[in-house]
Amino acid sequence: MTAPRTSNIPWPSTTPQAYLSRRYHLCASHRLHSEAYTVEQNQSTYGKCNNPHGHGHNYVIEITVGGPVDATTGMVCDLGELEAFAQTNLLDRFDQMNLNMLDTFRDVVSTTENFTIEIHRVFAGFSGAKLTRVRVEETSNNSFEYTGRMQFQKG
Repeated sequence: MTAPRTSNIPWPSTTPQAYLSRRYHLCASHRLHSEAYTVEQNQSTYGKCNNPHGHGHNYVIEITVGGPVDATTGMVCDLGELEAFAQTNLLDRFDQMNLNMLDTFRDVVSTTENFTIEIHRVFAGFSGAKLTRVRVEETSNNSFEYTGRMQFQKG
């Protein structure tokens, strides 16, 4: 039996789909604190992250977009457009900021879960490709992902 030929396999009849993941780095501080909780409840729930002076992270943000591979460019999206969008809407907005001071977190606890959801909301406005996932690495031990879909229900 001979091995199947792979060198002359034609492209599928439909346009191939691919994904691009791009990483961004930013530094930001926050304090985990809920106005709905007492001082004791906040301390019990958030521990050292409830420090009144806050604390900071060197976040690694990974944005994944997908779509058809353009027949002319061979790309899912224009990387320059994605970079410009990220600079304006992610880095300029959040880098070197105290998240608690931003309107976005005025009524929402600035957990990394909520930060991840906010970044997803922002990148959903990128028109160059379809946003499929946002991943935020808070520490080497903690990372969070959001795809825009409700996947779990408390019960």
